[in-house]
Amino acid sequence: MEKITGNDFASPETMRDFLAFYKRLAGQQEPLYRLEDFFGRGPAWVAFRHEDVVAILKDPRFIKDMRKLSPPPDQREPSQENASVNKFLEWTKKMPNMLTVDPPDHTRLRRLASKAFTPHTIEGLRPRIQQIADELLDAVQERGRMDLIADFAYPLPMTVISEMLGIPAADRNAFREWTRELLSASLDPKQADDVDAVLDKFVEYIKTLLAEKRAHPGDDITSGLVQAYDEGDQLSENELISTIWLLIVAGHETTVNLIGSGILALLQHPEQMRLLRSDPSLLPSAVEELLRYAGPVIIGSRIAGEDLTLHGKNIRKGETVVVSLAAANLDPHQFSNPEALDITREENEHLAFGKGIHLCLGAPLARLEGQIAFGTLLQRLPNLRLAVAPEQLTYNPSTLRSLASLPVLF
Repeated sequence: MEKITGNDFASPETMRDFLAFYKRLAGQQEPLYRLEDFFGRGPAWVAFRHEDVVAILKDPRFIKDMRKLSPPPDQREPSQENASVNKFLEWTKKMPNMLTVDPPDHTRLRRLASKAFTPHTIEGLRPRIQQIADELLDAVQERGRMDLIADFAYPLPMTVISEMLGIPAADRNAFREWTRELLSASLDPKQADDVDAVLDKFVEYIKTLLAEKRAHPGDDITSGLVQAYDEGDQLSENELISTIWLLIVAGHETTVNLIGSGILALLQHPEQMRLLRSDPSLLPSAVEELLRYAGPVIIGSRIAGEDLTLHGKNIRKGETVVVSLAAANLDPHQFSNPEALDITREENEHLAFGKGIHLCLGAPLARLEGQIAFGTLLQRLPNLRLAVAPEQLTYNPSTLRSLASLPVLF
């Protein structure tokens, strides 16, 4: 059987047909798959069964904070092959945020950011998100065609998170370009210098933004975090900068890809699209099913915080354990007929937002944006269809299911 490599998790072939890749994973017989190298970080273990992924994400022995550990001896020497990965990982060590640390730091940082993501606050955004969706379609309606990514899926969540953070409209396009450059460069050792360059741009912009909010505070998340920092609320400057960076990137990138991949899945399953168009009450369950079937996050990772044994395999302290959320979402032991897209699915304990203490903080916002995006597109564009053959679609280099573009006619 052909060996699976770390690069396979980000290949265009995997993004185009993840189900085929899942079958390769599931066919390995072993519940834990050993990778010889994971993007230059050395050997790693891959968990892809739903039960195992949940257990690892909820087990405090598997940690996120790389500052706590040195990797095993055979993984310590940096090489040219992992230069780009190393640069990004070193930056995250210096610039911690709630996604890269463990309790108690995680608890403290998440508490500060979560004040802006309460259910009441998110539901209050519904009219504004609907307005943005309608305005985006108003702008393209007469053309009869658009790139659904550039014209709709990107500007919708980018506008929402930018307004929440108090970022001026004129600055937002730069974030999309920087995010795409970073996701691409961090996987390519030839672009190692680009990782530093992009991160420097992000940091300089955020420092300028923080200075502006300190001088002219507003009713936005950034102003609130600046106030917490200035009042000594246990938030370092690097944590402040990295938290804003995380909210910018995570606040739009995954939702862009949920909308893009979700619409593609519906277009490839026209009976499901017709059902959803005829019964908008199915939007909540449809979003959950699209998160399961075509969710953006392919993998996450943890580090073994101590020597431990799982499925008879000895995992050494400091080793990387990769959890494939997308694969777990296709596990037949968890989902009936998992290869089918079924927007009426009721039992849907998918892992698109992760599990445990690092469960995605923005999940309620992503769900709301998804419901409004899919509902508005299907109701306003009854003749929505692909403008190119599916095999002509391309994906961005990333461990996210990230369409470069999605040309459609309507």
